[in-house]
Amino acid sequence: MRILALPLLLRPLATGGCIAKTAWDVATLPVRAGAQVVDWSTTSQEESDRNYGRKMRKQEAAEGRAMKRAARREREAAKRARERAEDEDY
Repeated sequence: MRILALPLLLRPLATGGCIAKTAWDVATLPVRAGAQVVDWSTTSQEESDRNYGRKMRKQEAAEGRAMKRAARREREAAKRARERAEDEDY
């Protein structure tokens, strides 16, 4: 009988840490969940800087494409003007 009583007496000591840990996890769950919601709903400075940099790169790329299109149109218009001038000379 003593052999069976020893494991039963030691069981609460063995599981006490697990129960305390679980109780702590349950008690802190709302705080951690709230912090996660705040993290998801706010923008950090690093994230803001990254988004601004991305926006500026896209804007610069669009401006570069527009400048290339304008330069191409100018070259084509100048070429047509030269061709017209050559046609009028003959």
